[in-house]
Amino acid sequence: MSTIRPLVPLLVTAGILIGGNGLQGTFIALRGTAEGFSPSTIGLIGAGYSIGFAIGCLYVTRILRAIGHIRTFAAMAAIAACCSILMPLLTSPLFWALMRFIIGISVASLFAVVESWINAKVTNSNRARTLSVYRLVDLSSVTLAQYLIPTVGIEGPVIFSLVAMTMALSLVPISVLDRSSPAPPEAISTDIRAVWRISPLSVVGVIAVGLSMAAFRNIGPIYAQEIGMSVTAIATFMSAGIIGGVVLQYPLGIYSDRLDRRKVIIWATIGAILTGGYLSFFAGTDETANIIGIFVYGAFAMPLYSLCSAHGNDFAKPGEHALVSAGLLFFWSIGATIGPLLASLLLQFIGPSVFFIYTSFIFMGFLFFTVVRMRSRPAVPPQERPGRFRALLRTSAYFNRLAGGAADERKDNRSDRR
Repeated sequence: MSTIRPLVPLLVTAGILIGGNGLQGTFIALRGTAEGFSPSTIGLIGAGYSIGFAIGCLYVTRILRAIGHIRTFAAMAAIAACCSILMPLLTSPLFWALMRFIIGISVASLFAVVESWINAKVTNSNRARTLSVYRLVDLSSVTLAQYLIPTVGIEGPVIFSLVAMTMALSLVPISVLDRSSPAPPEAISTDIRAVWRISPLSVVGVIAVGLSMAAFRNIGPIYAQEIGMSVTAIATFMSAGIIGGVVLQYPLGIYSDRLDRRKVIIWATIGAILTGGYLSFFAGTDETANIIGIFVYGAFAMPLYSLCSAHGNDFAKPGEHALVSAGLLFFWSIGATIGPLLASLLLQFIGPSVFFIYTSFIFMGFLFFTVVRMRSRPAVPPQERPGRFRALLRTSAYFNRLAGGAADERKDNRSDRR
């Protein structure tokens, strides 16, 4: 731990941010239902956040290069806090969608600042430890934050205020304890045509993950509420899906490093389809069955983003790894914008039983596309791949560098100079 002590302020900041953001995502769905919003309206609010997040990912590097890390962080934290405080003052779906849109831009920028800052300070000797601690911070923050909702309740402005407090408090560790001033990061270009050329399978895969998993994060609380779960059970339901996503990340990743990654992608996709079918046709309204089911569902579905990213990087040429990372995050945001809207409409007009039928159809389409691509192009042999599997968070393009991508980029730059 002594090797990562200098990074503790940034990791604490990340934990506060991740917890506050995860808390608001679940809370908005439940509070919106209590305010009389239809599922489709809540889906629209969730889509507003995803659109803002995509815009933030595209433009944050320009802001960082213009005014630096700490000024960017302070400005975006203040904007996000103000938007959270404003939401209970005007209970209007369009106003909430606008606030969530602005929060999406701000949160994407905040994650990019923190991860760029960490990446500037991390060394090859402590990179793996830092990444492990970061993943632990992410998992524990999001999980614990869910239980603030049943503890505090969904009525009144308290949760909105707590979220605003997390945004404000995230400034404290880096302002007081971290005196470093990292250089502005290099610009990360986004060329969506190039990313499609490099790996169509990766693009379709991350869109499928966005369509399904963003629907789970935004509409999952409504699904759980409509099948009769209590607020505490809903918090457990959402946490189980998130925790489940960690269980098979590395086992699937290790196998994908040894085999054709597309075979492992097929296994994970089939697992998500079958578990979705179990939740749709067998779990019914039983709380325990649904919590177990969503845990297994997350275990198969959540690693797909990292598996698709690794597959795309297998085909990337020197100098293209950062491009792939940024492009896939952008394509994921497209799926994350459309997914809550589609899922909420189906849930509103058909009922909660259709929710995981929807995700299963998404994954069946992706499964078919994967099989087609396996016949169209051979796999890159394991010994010729530029890097190994990395479990990625969908927070910013800089996370890929934190996960080891910086070393890849240095190799790419040397190859370009040759």
